[in-house]
Amino acid sequence: MRMGSRQKQKVLLESVTVSEKGQISIPMSVRERLSIKKGDKLVVIVSDDKMLLQKSDKAGSRMEKEFDYLLKLSEKSAKRLWENEKDNIWNNV
Repeated sequence: MRMGSRQKQKVLLESVTVSEKGQISIPMSVRERLSIKKGDKLVVIVSDDKMLLQKSDKAGSRMEKEFDYLLKLSEKSAKRLWENEKDNIWNNV
């Protein structure tokens, strides 16, 4: 296996039941595979009719990367708007 490459893992499908209090138990096979331990924080992400549970440390780094991308994109867009030669007439006012 090459450095930096990820080995493709089998998809794991488990069923859970929601309790009267809205709680679920994460199956042991899932906890072991994802190294989820007592006290770990998870993030719940909802899109349309789908729900994703992800360890908060993984979600945080992913969100940080996406935020950095959006910040760079917005800075680039703002720069294009503000560096318009037609707007230079306002510099002398």
